Amino acid sequence: MATSWVSTTPAFAQSESVSDDGNIIVVTARKQEESLQEVPVAVSVIGGDTLEGYRIDEAADILSRVPALNVQIGGSGAGAQISLRGVGSSNISNAFDSAVALNIDGVSVSTQRLLQSAFFDVAQIEVLKGPQSLYFGKAASAGVFSLRSADPTPDWEFGGKASYEFEESGYTVGGYISGPVSDTLGIRLAAEYQDIDKYVELQSNVPALDRDKGLTNFIGRLTLDWEPTDNFNANLKLNYNRQRGESLLQFSDIFCGGDGLPDPSVLGVFGVSFAPTHNCNIGDNRFPTPDGNAAINVVPTGTVGADRDDISQAFNDTDLFFARLSFDVGLGENLTLSSVTGYIDMENEYNDSFNSTGQLPDGSAAGLVAPFRNTLQQYTQELRLTSDYAGPFNFMIGAFWESRDIGLSTSQNAFNPSLVLGPDPVTGFTFDWFADRPIKSEALSLFGSATFDFDDQWQLSGGVRWTDEQKKTTVAFPYVHSFITTAFGAVGSGFFAGPVRFDDSNISPEVVLRYKASDDVNIYAAFKTGFKSGGVDNNILPTGAIVPGLNSPDPAVVEASGDALRFNSETSIGGELGVKSQFADRTVTLNATAYYYVFDDLQVQNFDVAIFNFDTTNAGELTTLGVDVEWAWATPVDGLRFSGAVSWLDAEFTDTFLVPTSGDDLNGRRPARAPKFSGNIAMDLKVPVGDALQFGLSANAAYSGSYITANSTLQTFNDAVRNANGALNNLVQDDYVTLDAALSVGDPDGKWTLSVIGNNLTDEIFINTAGPAPFVGPGDDQIVTLNRGRQIFVEAAFKF
Repeated sequence: MATSWVSTTPAFAQSESVSDDGNIIVVTARKQEESLQEVPVAVSVIGGDTLEGYRIDEAADILSRVPALNVQIGGSGAGAQISLRGVGSSNISNAFDSAVALNIDGVSVSTQRLLQSAFFDVAQIEVLKGPQSLYFGKAASAGVFSLRSADPTPDWEFGGKASYEFEESGYTVGGYISGPVSDTLGIRLAAEYQDIDKYVELQSNVPALDRDKGLTNFIGRLTLDWEPTDNFNANLKLNYNRQRGESLLQFSDIFCGGDGLPDPSVLGVFGVSFAPTHNCNIGDNRFPTPDGNAAINVVPTGTVGADRDDISQAFNDTDLFFARLSFDVGLGENLTLSSVTGYIDMENEYNDSFNSTGQLPDGSAAGLVAPFRNTLQQYTQELRLTSDYAGPFNFMIGAFWESRDIGLSTSQNAFNPSLVLGPDPVTGFTFDWFADRPIKSEALSLFGSATFDFDDQWQLSGGVRWTDEQKKTTVAFPYVHSFITTAFGAVGSGFFAGPVRFDDSNISPEVVLRYKASDDVNIYAAFKTGFKSGGVDNNILPTGAIVPGLNSPDPAVVEASGDALRFNSETSIGGELGVKSQFADRTVTLNATAYYYVFDDLQVQNFDVAIFNFDTTNAGELTTLGVDVEWAWATPVDGLRFSGAVSWLDAEFTDTFLVPTSGDDLNGRRPARAPKFSGNIAMDLKVPVGDALQFGLSANAAYSGSYITANSTLQTFNDAVRNANGALNNLVQDDYVTLDAALSVGDPDGKWTLSVIGNNLTDEIFINTAGPAPFVGPGDDQIVTLNRGRQIFVEAAFKF
């Protein structure tokens, strides 16, 4: 029966997993269990002890643990964004797969919205850096974020904890029961409930009925592990996450542009403006999102909010069901057949005010809301045949299949005739249109890898993956406001067109040469390639020539309209040199990687405020090179460890890249979220106090250098955003430092623990992403997404 264990990492201090031959950290970077120190992959590992010890329960909370990693949660479209070494995918379109692939308990997930889901009872998180297409397939062109939940334990365990957080006024309670039902069957049942009153707090002058936006999470997981014979093992995981939030935009604020003044919301068509209410202070941890305007409260039939009495309030409701069944069966003594079957069913309904500012002359809210429904139904199947011969040659061959139905429907506002002319005289609806633009995708890939050991020191490995992916989307506008159809030539209500199709195939090879200099020193050189499929942009609006062109009787017009929506696949190629070493009786770990990768056709999306539309394009070429170093030191002082990591990154666009919204060429400019230097240093101390108590103290300090916040230039009608010689003026996040610490006292065997935990103790607020704010008219305000502020927890935990 599989056992539960907790691992450590040289990236920062935590408790260790130690075997008879020293400190062993097990990873699955090549779809099989291998030692971190021997696997020729650049990977950072975050163990369960660190996640528990610092109350890390969402992906954005691990930024201070992995240099050059950036995670942004919230917003419409993809709903989240993850980037690594300056490479990521747009967070404003769910048509984009993530360049940093998500892998949950062995199941590949391309949809970034799953980053919003909370996690708990996690055994280990692995962040694999650089292209990983050979073993993880499509949507791994820049890396992999891999999460493994805890499995049943060999003996019965009961554990629980309760915590209270003071800054956000939230509490969390949870627990688990784990153990053997029989000699062959293990079970683990875990659940957690979280209730936060002030997850988001609004600014005092923003017109809103409720200034404290809460968040609740319920997560439950059942794991069954069955090993009836020595050559068969099956593991089933059933996971449900129910999340209810009172804010979609979450930590989104308004940066007041080059003039430093708040801009009003403007309806250019009618010359109507709303007085600004935001305070231009993006560091106060208070946010400017007002309630929706009372005049826009009748949504079209079939859309989100049709069953609600009041559509003016923001909400973000998610129900996520995840199932995974894996098994390994031995075919003789030297072959293992592995299967991983995955199923995901997600429904996310949300609404918020997307102009993020403004009030009417009577002081009431002037927010322009847009309710969305985003759904995902995904099936995946992977089969692998792996050899384990005593000789020098071994192999792995396999196949992967994925089917996704991604739903996106929304009632939107752009011209807002209902605010001036009243509801649609035909239907009585107060929104501009109701759009339904689903995506259907199917992918098939075959892969094979092999390793050859020349002797005890030299090993050559590599392989290739072939991928074929097809996507299609239909475009429907069941309702369009009659004024928009008449005044702007938009399509009429009931419009339907498509499907618009995209298909592409790719071959991604990889070759790695490893030299084992000693039992504690491994050196490797790798050539790698990556692939992320293109697709069809589903943010299309009912105005303009593209939509009616999809129904044109002229095939050339139909094809041209489809081409305007398609974006190309993204590929990466390059290599890395790495060394992994331990010395001084394995009390010191030092790992380093130097890399160079070129990304072609990087998928980029920017918002065009002039026409209230999203421009989807492919950047010509992005080149990244750098060095990552991770280290750990188990000092001679019993229970005291130091560790850390540092990253040096040189990344820039190395070919012509014209920003559609401005015409500026970004060739030679650094990409967004790519600090030249970043790193962290951590300390972990455990001191016994007599025979009955143990004192614990841990701390982590993280540094990020400055970085540009968007792969665009500040779009504006105001020349104030350019400097004296007319050069581009980009919104740059200055360098910053965050501090985390935890203090604990408890039983040496962990039977009970009392802790005080502080994350981001100095309340450092920094920008993740930036982009033009809608409805700003001639202004230069920018929407920026920020990190979570300070958190202070008290926690009690027990285990027996």
